[in-house]
Amino acid sequence: MEFEVWWGAALGGVLGLLIGSFLNVVIYRLPKMMEQQWAAELAQLEAEKQGKEPPADTQAPFNLMTPRSRCPACGHVVQWYENVPVLSYLFLRGRCSACKAPISARYPLVELLTGALFFFCIYRWGVTPVGFAWCGFSAALVALAFIDWDTTLLPDDITLPLLWAGLLSAAFQWTNVPLHASVTGAAAGYLSLWLVYWGFKLATGKEGMGYGDFKLFAALGAWFGWQALVPIILMSSIIGAIIGIAMKIFSSLREGGYIPFGPFLVGAGLTAMVFGPNAILNTVLNLLGL
Repeated sequence: MEFEVWWGAALGGVLGLLIGSFLNVVIYRLPKMMEQQWAAELAQLEAEKQGKEPPADTQAPFNLMTPRSRCPACGHVVQWYENVPVLSYLFLRGRCSACKAPISARYPLVELLTGALFFFCIYRWGVTPVGFAWCGFSAALVALAFIDWDTTLLPDDITLPLLWAGLLSAAFQWTNVPLHASVTGAAAGYLSLWLVYWGFKLATGKEGMGYGDFKLFAALGAWFGWQALVPIILMSSIIGAIIGIAMKIFSSLREGGYIPFGPFLVGAGLTAMVFGPNAILNTVLNLLGL
């Protein structure tokens, strides 16, 4: 029995490596796809204002499948054997096979992180709908964390399906959260940060966070229930404060001094998945000396 558990978890880890490779594509391309869509919509509105025909779309197809991955330095098309998760990076020694330009270490990092999370989910919940539900949860959070860190965007294409998946998982009893607690958690998660947003904006005239943060917090509320919202927001705030102070000390803050909040919500959400929301709350209280 123990062998079957470890074997299933190992296969889950391999699946996670493959999904992680795909997430690298999502992290890079989805924001660009959004920007292209916004530019096209803006051009159409401008044409309508001027009473002209909307401009024809002459751009080459760009989505999660097309075109094939290329080296950004020389345009070399990445072959399938150069795209094996982690192994290809090690074999190529972190460099393009054509021009020897360095390849970011973040690519294998995303693959390894996703693989480790899938391994944990299948080891804990088995090769079951519950295990695969939490694998999907993990993959979505990994993509959201890196997209938000790069672009300060939390795409609806990920946050909203994640929210609905949490509600459906509660309805099918794939989580330990009753459906009413999941629905309440989603509503309370969105509303709480919405109130914080408007309170901060009215007090300072500035926007402290984006609407994507509301939706991500709502999704976490759907997955863990309303009782987990306070531990998750406390943990994410503490993580954010620590990293923000460290970045300020080492003068690595971005222009404008902003830090996206999404990655810290993701960190707290994954911590809640692994250890449970109550463990988060106990850790926060211990850190505060309470």
